[in-house]
Amino acid sequence: MNPSFLNGAAATVVYARPGAPFFPRNFVQRAVLTLGAAAALQCGSASAQTPATPVMSAMPEVGSLKEVTITGNPLGAADLIAPAAQYSGTGLLLRSKTTLGETLDGVPGVSSTYFGPNASRPIIRGLDGDRIRILGNGGATLDASSLSYDHSVTADPISIERIEVLRGPGALLYGGSAVGGVVNVIDNRIPREALFDEKGGVGGKVDLGLATGNREKSSGALLEGGNDRYTLHVDAFNRETGDVKVPADLACTKGGVNTTTNRICNSASKVRGGAVGGSMFFDQGYLGASVSTYRSNYGTVAEDEVNIAMKSDRVALEGEVRNLGGPVQSIKGQLSHTDYMHTEFEGATPGTVFKNKGSDFRLEARHARFGNLDGVVGFQAENNRFSADGAEAFAPYSKTSQNAVFAYEEYGTSWGKLSFGGRLESVKVESLGNPLVARFAPLTRDFTPHSYALGALWNTAPGWQVTTNLAYTERAPKDYELFAQGPHVATNAWETGDATLGKERSRSLDVGTSWKSGANRFAANVYMHRFRNYIGLMATGNTYGQELGNLNPADQDGDGVDDADPDNAILPEFAYTGVRARFVGLEASGNIRLLEGASTLDLALRGDLVRATNLNNGQPLPRIAPVRLGASLLWASGPWGSSIGFDHSMAQNRVAAGQRATSAYTLWNLAATYRTKAGPSSLLWYARVDNLTNQLAYSASSVLTTTAFPKAPLPGRSLKVGLQVAF
Repeated sequence: MNPSFLNGAAATVVYARPGAPFFPRNFVQRAVLTLGAAAALQCGSASAQTPATPVMSAMPEVGSLKEVTITGNPLGAADLIAPAAQYSGTGLLLRSKTTLGETLDGVPGVSSTYFGPNASRPIIRGLDGDRIRILGNGGATLDASSLSYDHSVTADPISIERIEVLRGPGALLYGGSAVGGVVNVIDNRIPREALFDEKGGVGGKVDLGLATGNREKSSGALLEGGNDRYTLHVDAFNRETGDVKVPADLACTKGGVNTTTNRICNSASKVRGGAVGGSMFFDQGYLGASVSTYRSNYGTVAEDEVNIAMKSDRVALEGEVRNLGGPVQSIKGQLSHTDYMHTEFEGATPGTVFKNKGSDFRLEARHARFGNLDGVVGFQAENNRFSADGAEAFAPYSKTSQNAVFAYEEYGTSWGKLSFGGRLESVKVESLGNPLVARFAPLTRDFTPHSYALGALWNTAPGWQVTTNLAYTERAPKDYELFAQGPHVATNAWETGDATLGKERSRSLDVGTSWKSGANRFAANVYMHRFRNYIGLMATGNTYGQELGNLNPADQDGDGVDDADPDNAILPEFAYTGVRARFVGLEASGNIRLLEGASTLDLALRGDLVRATNLNNGQPLPRIAPVRLGASLLWASGPWGSSIGFDHSMAQNRVAAGQRATSAYTLWNLAATYRTKAGPSSLLWYARVDNLTNQLAYSASSVLTTTAFPKAPLPGRSLKVGLQVAF
C-alpha cells in the first residue's frame, strides 16, 4: 500500500520543473502554463473535476508558481467534467513504489493487480487488463502487461515526472480499450515548450534512495539544457531490490533446497533504463524526438525459480503547430515505434519468449471556435505483431491493426457547459498460427467498434459544481481473448479463447459533485457500468494436462497430476466468455484545514467501493477490491513537512466461486521531508515508513491470493530514505 496521506486526488496543483528558481521567471511560467495545455490535449476527454486533497499541500515545492490545471479535457478548460487525478513533484516521489500499479493503488477508484512487488497494473473501478489504457506522453505504449498478470509495465516510477489517472467514460478519445480509464505517464523526454531564455541554461535533478524492506538501492538523474530555440534532455535510472520482507514465514525452494523465510521468495529485481530526447522550438510550435530503453530482470513470485528478463526500446516523434488562424487553430501529431521482448527463465534455462512490436500514430486538430462551440477532431492508427514461443505459449502469433477517427466538442452556457464526442474504429485481429504448435490455426476477425459520450457541468452555487457523464462504448476483443489455447502458469489455468466472440459493449453513467473553499475541499462520484458482453475468464469445469494438452485426464487420487503421467500436471480450464455484467461504485475524497498560519495542519479523507456482478448467474466477478477508507494528518512549517495516516481495507467475502476471501486490514504510514539549499541547488531530504505496524495482509484484487496462497502477501514494514537534488 502507498503512503496514505498521498491518496487524495489533486485536480489542480503547483508544478515547477527542477531548477525553476534559477531560470528567468517569465520563461518558466510560460513553459509551465503551456505544458499544462499540452498535457490537457493529450489526456482525452477525461477531465479532472475532483478537487480532493492537495497532494502535498503540507510540503510545498521549491520555486512553486501559481496554481495551474494540468489534468483536463482536450481543450484545456479550467472547469472540468469527468473525474481524474494527477501526481507530480514531491507527491509522486513519496508515493512511488517499484511498479506503476502499486504507485497508484489507493487513489480513490484505483486498485492494483499486485503480482508481487515486480509486476502490477492499475485496476480502475474494478476494470483491469485491456480495459485500462496505459499511455506514454499521450501516445500508446506497447508491452505484454495486459496479457498476463506476471508481465510488468515498461515504465518505472523513478523515471516518471507526472502521472495522470482518468476515470470513467471521459476517456472516450482513446477508444473502447479505455472503457475503465486511462493512465497517462509523462516524462518530458520530448519537451513541448522552451524552458530557458535566449541566453540558455542547464537544469536537472538527481534522485537517490535506500529502503529496508526490500533492500532497495535506487538512483536516477535527469539533465536538460538549451535556449529559447531548442532543449535537449537526457535521463538514466537504476533500481536493485532484494526479496521483500513480510510478517510471515513462507516456504521457498531455490536450487532444489527447501527453506522457510520471512521474505517473499523470488521477489528480487534489477531495473535500468534511460533516454535521449530533444525539441526544436519555433514561433508557433515545436518538433521533437526521443529514443528510450528499458531493461528489467525480476522474479515472478508464483514460481520460486522462474525469472523474467525484459527489454523494450522505443522511438518517438512529436510536434505541434499552434495559432494557425482560419478554421483550424492548431495541429498536433505523435508517432512512435516500440520493440518489446521478454524471456522467461527457469533457473538458467531460457523458456518461453514473448515479443511485441508495433507503431502508433495520432493526429489531432483543434478547430476555430464557432460561437460557444469549441472542439478537436483526430485520427489514430495502431498496429502490432505479437509472438510467443515455448512451453507456455498459450496464445498464437498474431497481428492487430486499428484505425480510428474521433471528435470531442464543448458548448459553453451561462450555467456551465455541455460536452459530447464520438469515436469510430476499424479493427482487424489476425491469428497467424505457430509453426511449432499445432493447436493454433490461422484465422482473421474484423470489428467496427463505435463509442459516444455526453457530459454536463453545472455551477450550482458559489464553490459548488455538479457533473454528469453518459457513455456508450464498444471494445474489440484482444488477440488472446479470441485465440488463446494453452497452459498459463501465472493464473494456474488452461486458458481457452473464443474466436466467435463479439464486441464488448457497455453503457456507463457517472454523477459527481464537488465543493471548494480555500484549502477545504470535497468531491464524490457515483458510477455504473453495464456490460452486454463482458469478456472474462470463466471456469468451464474441464481440466487439461499442462504438458500433454489432453482433455480431462484421470486423477483418481486427487493430487493434481495425471494418473497416467506423473510429469503432466492438471490445470483447470478457464475460457474467455462474454457475459452480462454490472459494475457500480462510489468514490469520495476531501480535505479539512484544521490549522492556518505559520504552520498548517490538514485532515485528508478518502474512500471508495465497487460491486461487480455477473448478471448471467448473479455471482460476483473475481478480483474486486473491498470497501476502502483512509485518513491522514498533514503538517507543514517552513522547510519541514510530515504526515501520519492509515488505509483500511474491509474484508472481501463477496468473491467469485473458487476465489479466496480476504480478511480486513489496516496499513499505517508515516513520512517526513526537509528542504534546504546548497549553493545553486535545492535539496529535498525525505523519509517514509510503510506498513508501520507490520500488518500481514493479502490483496483481494491479486490473482496470487487465490492461485499461490500464501506465497505473496503485501510487503511488511519498510523504511525508505532518500535525497533529491534539483539544480
